[in-house]
Parts: sequence; C-alpha cells; structure tokens
Amino acid sequence: MPRVKRGTTRRDRRKKILGRTKGFFLTKSKLYRSAKEAGERALKFAYSGRKQRKRQFREIWIVRIGAAARANGLTYSQFIHGLKSAGVELDRKILAEIAVRDAEGFATLAAQAKAALGAAQ
Repeated sequence: MPRVKRGTTRRDRRKKILGRTKGFFLTKSKLYRSAKEAGERALKFAYSGRKQRKRQFREIWIVRIGAAARANGLTYSQFIHGLKSAGVELDRKILAEIAVRDAEGFATLAAQAKAALGAAQ
C-alpha cells in the first residue's frame, strides 16, 4: 500500500479548528487536541444557547409587562386575560416594547383590559 502524506489537507483541517478557538484561554487556543475538544464543547453550548435565548427573552418580556401592568392596577395574568377578552392580539414582545417606550399607550391597553374584565363579570 502506498504511503500517503497529508501535507496541506492535514494543515488546513488543523488551522480551521485552531481558527475557531482563536480567543480561547491557554492551550485551548494553541494545541490541536485541546482546541478540538474545546471547539466541540463550544459548539454544543452555542446550539443549546440559541434555544435558551428564546426562553430568556420571553421571561424578560413577561417581567416588563407585569411591572407595567402593576403600575396600572392589574396583575400580569389579569392584564393578559383582559386583552384576550377584549380581542387585542398583540404578542408579548410588542407589549413589552410598548410598556418600556410608551407608558400612555400601555395605560390605554390596561384600560381596555380592565373594561373587558368588568364586562366579563
């Protein structure tokens, strides 16, 4: 069987992995084997992190909406239920943005939610 010298192929593959781990600490950015392990681990965390980011943003939106709703005399769940009863179809991302940037607009939404809750009882 002929001898295979992998010159550029091997170097290119190793350079790609070392390039991915360029800013890592100590040997994780210098030595191939450590860099390979650290790079694979980083990719695993990046994958799960993309899923977690969606959850974390939803949590932030809910906290912001809840704080603004309390300022208008409602709890978060009452506010959301009132909006659904009133037929207002705004998602949490938009509601949180309104709560932060437009307090008067959020107050009108809270008034609509209160009116829908009063009509339901």
